[in-house]
Amino acid sequence: MGFARACSVALVGVEGVVVEVQADLEPGVAAFTLVGLPDKSLVESRDRVRAAVVNSGAEWPQKKLTVGLSPASVPKSGSGFDLAVASAVLGAAERIDPAMIADVVMIGELGLDGRVRPVRGVLPAVLAAAEAGYEQVVVPEQTAGEAALVPGISVLGVRSLRQLIAVLCDEPVPEEPADGQGRPDAMLAGLMIPGTGLGTGLAPAAARGDGHRPDLADVAGQLRPRQALEVAAAGGHHLLLSGPPGAGKTMLAERLSAVLPPLTRQESLEVTAVHSVAGILPPGEPLVSRAPYCAPHHSATMQSLVGGGNGIPRPGAVSLAHRGVLFLDEAPEFSGKALDALRQPLESGHVVVARAAGVVRLPARFLMVLAANPCPCGRHTLTGAGCECPPSVVRRYQARLSGPLLDRVDLRVEVEPVDRADLLGQGGRGESTEVVAARVRDARARAAERLAGTPWTTNSEVPGHELRTRLLVAPGALAAAERDLERGILTARGLDRVLRVAWTVADLRAADRTDASDVAVALELRTGIQRGVPMGAGER
Repeated sequence: MGFARACSVALVGVEGVVVEVQADLEPGVAAFTLVGLPDKSLVESRDRVRAAVVNSGAEWPQKKLTVGLSPASVPKSGSGFDLAVASAVLGAAERIDPAMIADVVMIGELGLDGRVRPVRGVLPAVLAAAEAGYEQVVVPEQTAGEAALVPGISVLGVRSLRQLIAVLCDEPVPEEPADGQGRPDAMLAGLMIPGTGLGTGLAPAAARGDGHRPDLADVAGQLRPRQALEVAAAGGHHLLLSGPPGAGKTMLAERLSAVLPPLTRQESLEVTAVHSVAGILPPGEPLVSRAPYCAPHHSATMQSLVGGGNGIPRPGAVSLAHRGVLFLDEAPEFSGKALDALRQPLESGHVVVARAAGVVRLPARFLMVLAANPCPCGRHTLTGAGCECPPSVVRRYQARLSGPLLDRVDLRVEVEPVDRADLLGQGGRGESTEVVAARVRDARARAAERLAGTPWTTNSEVPGHELRTRLLVAPGALAAAERDLERGILTARGLDRVLRVAWTVADLRAADRTDASDVAVALELRTGIQRGVPMGAGER
């Protein structure tokens, strides 16, 4: 009787569970049994592994073979277990030393010719292995850079099963020929899901292939929306842009991700893990260093926004926008069910998706930008534009954005039509993205210094109790906000959010303490009621 074991990782959402792959050989009729709650793609690994072992020059054991995946209670899916199954079978057949693979985590799909194909989710899988105490992993050569992002892990990237056998048996490693030049690498097909990327709104439209990067200087006029955009980026506050078609709402939103500071190392790992599982991580770019941008179409379902799918839930748009921007253009056209599903992640920074196959917790700390027209035709606020929408239709259209959802939006700005002087450049170009991004970085640095020693880094994350007890404002600064609370203009949540925005405005003007003018600016940005204060975030 022969026995050997190797290790792999089962992904549940973006979290991994180390799975022990056990292979047992017993005398009897040749058979291959796979147990341990595998799905259809994993059951098919029996044929892939057998063909890969034979085509790699090794002998397939003609005995009763049982492969168990432990713990058996965890659902297992995908083809990433192939490499671990093949190694355990070869160890049980004594082709390789079982002791060499007992504490090695192996992730990869096998082709019928023995080549090791890359799979999605390598980074979260290696992170789970490191947290479990493993120090060695074997991954496909194409994803070795992604696995190497995890500190304290020894990574071996292999191109074929033959190479892995040679390394484990201390034999000369054979050279594997590369694919022919001038055509796409078929080995990378497992990393990207067809239909994802630019076509589904995962990058600003203006950055598509022509080398031009969106810049705030391209936006004509729109001083107040530009300043609201800066406040949103500096404090991580959600933003609503409302106005007629063609005023520049989409242009502003597409330039917000470039204003956000670069991701920290921990944030980059979080974002890369989500994108790796979702199959949108570009090959050759193992680490996402810039804030992501996700703009789903208004026909998106609730499952595509918050996550879902058959079996184990997959990340949705809120998770793909983690640490970045989620832009909902034509927001009233989204279904009410989909919009209201955003309430929980907007508050908690994560989304919990429950399905029959299990409950998954996915990260979803994003900056939401809503764009809305005033009415179905978009001309309701324009003088002499000929809006023919009845008042009841306008009310119903504007009511599609529910009160509880809008209560979670810190900044609400009217985007007015651009006049001729601004459109023709007679008023001069506005500030560039680089200039605004520098102010945003300085403001975030001041907020991080003030919040040092706490679990929060931006003003939008600070709970209301801490705002009122730990971060004290100037005496009398909240008088206007308290009056609005008594009149019903603000809710208790709204008061906390006004205070958060006020701290961001103070950070942008390099002040150590927020005062009444900062609160007035925050109230004007939230309610749209003029307060008689200058809107320049860095001016007084």
